[in-house]
Amino acid sequence: MSFGQGGSSQQWDPWKPNSQQPWNGGGSAGGSPDWAALADASEARAKRRRLLFIGGGALAAVAIGTAVAVAVVSAGGSNQASPGTESALPGVSDLPSATGTVPSFEPTSAPPPLDPKDFVASAQKDKAPLSPDILFPGTQLTMGDTVYKKGPTADTKDCASAAKSTLPKVLTDNRCTRLIRVTYSRDGVAVTVGVAVFATEAQATKAKQQADASSIVKSLSGGGVKDFCVGAVCRSTTNAYGRYAYFTLAGFTSGKDVTEKDKAVFKTGDDLQEFTYRQIRRRGEAQASAAAAG
Repeated sequence: MSFGQGGSSQQWDPWKPNSQQPWNGGGSAGGSPDWAALADASEARAKRRRLLFIGGGALAAVAIGTAVAVAVVSAGGSNQASPGTESALPGVSDLPSATGTVPSFEPTSAPPPLDPKDFVASAQKDKAPLSPDILFPGTQLTMGDTVYKKGPTADTKDCASAAKSTLPKVLTDNRCTRLIRVTYSRDGVAVTVGVAVFATEAQATKAKQQADASSIVKSLSGGGVKDFCVGAVCRSTTNAYGRYAYFTLAGFTSGKDVTEKDKAVFKTGDDLQEFTYRQIRRRGEAQASAAAAG
């Protein structure tokens, strides 16, 4: 079997698979190949490869250039939204400035409550009505589980006339303008409360400081309450709140002396002293509330 002889009709194509490469066997000695033809074919293949490489590189460069162009256009394009879009990025002029005006807000905190003591500290602000029945209302007083019966009341502008021992001078020197008294009793023990009214808190405070153990109000009897603390030893207290100084005098209606063992007498005096303080403070609270509402 021989190769390349007989003049095959099929042409050799270096880019076509299964094509036969021609051999120059017609009379050449030893059947040597046609080297010139092989060289021409190799050069043709190399040239086509260079053309494909150059063409592919050009296409790649075009694609990269297009992508860069698209990116540049997208980054530097208009800020306006295209039709059908929901929103667009804001422009620089639309962004809020860091040095813009700081918003202001109305204060929401409530003002501090008014001090009730301010309304009973001077006659200028303490304008509410005042009387024995306003300051000591009702016919009895309940303190805890103890009930005291209310007795006679008195009201005078001559403060010294309702006081004893060293108290008249104290009240006069500090310009007392009014002295209200009331008596409560229970189980043979009675107590008289005296509320001295001054123009200012300073006067009431000074009267309290100047009072001593002998500074007492006159006991107030009547209305079923026998005389008490007349020539007998009784227990007294002194205090002040605002422009009011208040005093208590407690003892036995039988006339016997009070000793430290007589706890009922001490409790009666303490209860009425506490109640008097509460009533004066309530007076200030009522006026402070009315002022706040108005």
